[in-house]
Amino acid sequence: MTVEIRSNTVLPARREAFTLRTSDGLDLVAEWALPTEAAPAATLVTFHPLPTAGGFMDSHVIRKASLRLPALADIAVLRFNTRGTSSPQGTSEGSFDMARGERYDVDAAISAGLELGAPPVVLLGWSFGSDLVLKYGRQTGVDAVVLLSPPLRYTSDAELAAWAGSDIRMTVLVPELDDYLRPDEARQRLAVVSTAKVTAIEGARHLWVGEKYVSQALDAIASVALGRPLNLPNQWKDGENS
Repeated sequence: MTVEIRSNTVLPARREAFTLRTSDGLDLVAEWALPTEAAPAATLVTFHPLPTAGGFMDSHVIRKASLRLPALADIAVLRFNTRGTSSPQGTSEGSFDMARGERYDVDAAISAGLELGAPPVVLLGWSFGSDLVLKYGRQTGVDAVVLLSPPLRYTSDAELAAWAGSDIRMTVLVPELDDYLRPDEARQRLAVVSTAKVTAIEGARHLWVGEKYVSQALDAIASVALGRPLNLPNQWKDGENS
């Protein structure tokens, strides 16, 4: 039986809840979503939107990445709640620290991603999560980053400039109608990063509401992770993509 992939579709994966332990002593709620049979072809480490505005590991684009990418592209997906953040999976220890203490959360997540041993390792940051990636994600072993709706609220010009000499590929998807930073301004702010490719997403807004926009985001993420242009299937048949 063939089914159309919709917003609430859950595709097969091995889902493993676990705890990320930070170097400053906090336990963070986390989950791996892994391909059911194949070895992962890539690893995606995700960073969610602002927790004080409702962001968490179940924010819809990140959740849909974990529900679809292991089955459709053999990509392992790690998602977690940053310090003090609650979701249906539970509450991470600590409290929101305005992108300061969260540096230890980023380190713990990247370490877990590297320990899986399934390169390339790609960081996905959405909104506040993109600030975390820009501030703390420039680390050995990271191959590429994908940023969705970067507000660049917590990222300084000096932190952006630090990426200038990096060989980490940077893909930046900016909604045409974003509430905080629109494509032309994003191109201007990120011009210092030679590897940054900024793409405007026509008609989209900051929260990526609508399956059309989610599909564009997931196609781009999978393309970066697997190193080739991909249009993910929109149907699923008998446990195999079609």
